[in-house]
Amino acid sequence: MRLLLHVCCGPCALYPLEVLRTEGHEVQGYFFNPNIHPYAEYVRRKETLAAYAKGEGWPVIFAKEYPVEEYFRMVVYREAERCRFCYILRLQQAARVARHGGFEAFSTTLLVSPFQKHDLIREAGESIASAYGLTFAYRDFRPGFKEAVQRSKELNMYRQKYCGCLYSEKDRFIQKGQKE
Repeated sequence: MRLLLHVCCGPCALYPLEVLRTEGHEVQGYFFNPNIHPYAEYVRRKETLAAYAKGEGWPVIFAKEYPVEEYFRMVVYREAERCRFCYILRLQQAARVARHGGFEAFSTTLLVSPFQKHDLIREAGESIASAYGLTFAYRDFRPGFKEAVQRSKELNMYRQKYCGCLYSEKDRFIQKGQKE
């Protein structure tokens, strides 16, 4: 199957890409993550993915735009549901690119993380896929998370310490400060 894989970052791409390629799928990556804040973090994740993709001979589309304002408009005053809106924003754009590019399906590397909300991702992905006449290739890649972490360390990849959004960065520091 020809599949577009939305990629949140290089380390999270390792395991899903390996599994999908082993299964014989033609996989192309797509980096679109306007939730990542600050911009320097966005660039660092993008550069890490670009270096990995080049080394793997893996074609990845990098979105030219960084519509962080659109992300904030979607989540402001809905912070408790920010993940849902973030998934919808990114997966909807991935579906547009997949449809335009003639892909049969799309998926996301978000599915490798035990810290992401898989039910919400699956719900959003399947709803969006239906609207775009595509298949959302849901896979629970979490069993490969630890392997991907280890491999990313061996490859000296930049590994972020939060999901990417301003809110998760805030939560990380507040929780750390409360433990001390």
